[in-house]
Amino acid sequence: MPRELTQNKIQKIWVPTRDGKPAPRRAMGAPHLANPPTVIVMVGLPARGKTYMSKKLTRYLNWIGMPTKVFNVGEYRREAVKNYSSYDFFNPGNESAVKIRELCALAALRDVKTYLKDEGGQVAVFDATNTTRDRRELILQFGRENTFKIFFIESVCDDPNVIASNIMEVKVSSPDYRDCNKTDAVLDFQRRIECYKAQYQPLDPHQHDKDLSFIKVIDVGRRFLVNRIRDHIQSKIVYYLMNIHVQPRTIYLCRHGESTHDLEGRLGGDAGLSPNGKQFSAALATFVKEQQLKDLKVWTSQLRRCIQTTEHLGVPYEQWKALNELDAGVCEDMTYDEVKEKLPEEFALREEDKFYYRYPAGESYQDLVQRVEPVIMELERQENVLVICHQAVMRCLLAYFLDKSADEMPYLKCPLHTVLKLTPVAYGCKVESVSLNVEAVNTHRDRPEEVKRGLGTLIRRNSVTPLTSPETNIKKPCIKDLDEAPIQELPPSLALCSPSHIPFTLAGQNLRKNSSSRRDVLQPCQ
Repeated sequence: MPRELTQNKIQKIWVPTRDGKPAPRRAMGAPHLANPPTVIVMVGLPARGKTYMSKKLTRYLNWIGMPTKVFNVGEYRREAVKNYSSYDFFNPGNESAVKIRELCALAALRDVKTYLKDEGGQVAVFDATNTTRDRRELILQFGRENTFKIFFIESVCDDPNVIASNIMEVKVSSPDYRDCNKTDAVLDFQRRIECYKAQYQPLDPHQHDKDLSFIKVIDVGRRFLVNRIRDHIQSKIVYYLMNIHVQPRTIYLCRHGESTHDLEGRLGGDAGLSPNGKQFSAALATFVKEQQLKDLKVWTSQLRRCIQTTEHLGVPYEQWKALNELDAGVCEDMTYDEVKEKLPEEFALREEDKFYYRYPAGESYQDLVQRVEPVIMELERQENVLVICHQAVMRCLLAYFLDKSADEMPYLKCPLHTVLKLTPVAYGCKVESVSLNVEAVNTHRDRPEEVKRGLGTLIRRNSVTPLTSPETNIKKPCIKDLDEAPIQELPPSLALCSPSHIPFTLAGQNLRKNSSSRRDVLQPCQ
């Protein structure tokens, strides 16, 4: 018997009722996918950009509404072994260290299981080298036992310049080399790579791995090999990875000059620039010339105030309908006071949940994210770009680059007559705010004090690396090795770690043969 339907007042969508009430909205407003949860498994030697891709992909998937989290096995290892000694820890002949590393991988897999089964996650990124077939088979077995889809991303790079750059930019500054000079750190890390090379077994698309789903990213995106893509999530991952690059570039974001609607506090519309807005347009043209950017591309919306602003630059530009301001529907051209007076219920609903609220016959921020996704893809392909857009659109773009949550996005400050300069760096994005010193009204509306942040709105993307926004009650990787405290030192013999202290199974899982008698010692952190 079909259930009765009722319209969700905030999102303006039809939902089935449960006990006479609308069924609760899915976490993060994510689409209900028929696919089971996906585990993305990184593969490759150290310093091949695996963590870079993991974090960037996780940021993108979370931004489009697909709850995703990175589980970096290196962080679990650092939590278990407090003081790194040398590359000998990664020597395949060092049996005790091999067992510790396997313990850390199993601890991360158990957290993956918890995240996907109990915490509402849809995608988990298992960030480790995973260079042997035995390790990958263990992960495949883990996926089969938990009904998770497994998708491999292998990064292959033999360019010595790229590898050297990765080591200097990221690896030398890692916690492993906190008290080490750069020369010694580089030498040790190069020897660590050689340890992995000794047993590296690349994915084989012709024989051994021909039935697996994976993408090989070769030489930082110069070439790709894609094998057996089986669902929508995997196709989105492949499309995204084929669009990103690591070339130095700068992205400039700004709003149009102040409009006459801004002066009156009106929503949307297609008004022209105010006198101050025209002054900003001239100042923006001067600013752009001073930057002396090679091959700068300029994008704008199709609305008059944006085009008027762009015309002052005197350079070719491209109009994107996707960059038009959020459609306020029946509230277009109204002030907030008029909305509150004429449509008090709609005003209250938007104050309650600004990201998901959809204007009658209009859009929500959630809709806007889907609309500007092609802009993000094209921005990732480009080098230097200036985007002249609108407040809500700029918030969506900024939330992607700064890894802001859906809860924070509608309240990001994007003032008029200010340019934000975004420079991608190793694992994030550097932001500089440049005011062009032209007076303008303030169109920002703070979050109402009575509207409290709901539980679960800040989704932790990475296992240890902090978000750009504060988050309480962070659960760090935790490995309890029987009754011993975390290992403080690692002499070559690793005498602290006898084989009997290293468990091989996860609770309730049979990942390795003849392991049922082993004692489960992996405990979650509180």
